[in-house]
Amino acid sequence: MSMLKLLLTITLPLYILDQITKWWVVLDFGYLESRIQIPGFLWFTRVHNQGVAFGLGNGSDWAPLVFPFVLLTALVGVSLAWKKGFFEGKLGDIAAALLLSGIIGNLTDRLFQGFWLPEFAQESFLTRLKQGYVVDFLDVKLPGYYQITGNHWPTFNVADSCISIAAILLVVTSFKTVEKEAQ
Repeated sequence: MSMLKLLLTITLPLYILDQITKWWVVLDFGYLESRIQIPGFLWFTRVHNQGVAFGLGNGSDWAPLVFPFVLLTALVGVSLAWKKGFFEGKLGDIAAALLLSGIIGNLTDRLFQGFWLPEFAQESFLTRLKQGYVVDFLDVKLPGYYQITGNHWPTFNVADSCISIAAILLVVTSFKTVEKEAQ
């Protein structure tokens, strides 16, 4: 499948879905407000994540400035790897398209969400950039997870889901590559 076709059929629609769902949550939910969707399993809860996976770095001064550059580096890295054929086969191409969707979705949040906070409207560009965060809202309560780990499963979003599915696809394609080499 061509790169353009994958961008138009996977990356762009998932990016749009990610942004629409995040803006719905931002405009319709108060911060940390939860609404039950599937009792005992799924809540929609508005969370601002300035950190990375599992909220690491949340609340730090450096995270909102560092992570946009990490995402930009990842975006360039995935794009170059895709052009050089690193992602093998159809699953690899789909993984690359999903990665781009997730990276661009979360990067958009980090670069723009802090500018919409009314309490920082009169602040400097850098101060508003430092307020950037990713909007997370899918709050899943996995049965038994808390009892086993002592932790709550982190709240996530559509972009995070795209990145997670891409990671799984890349693992699957790596096994296929190993099988080909063994033959």
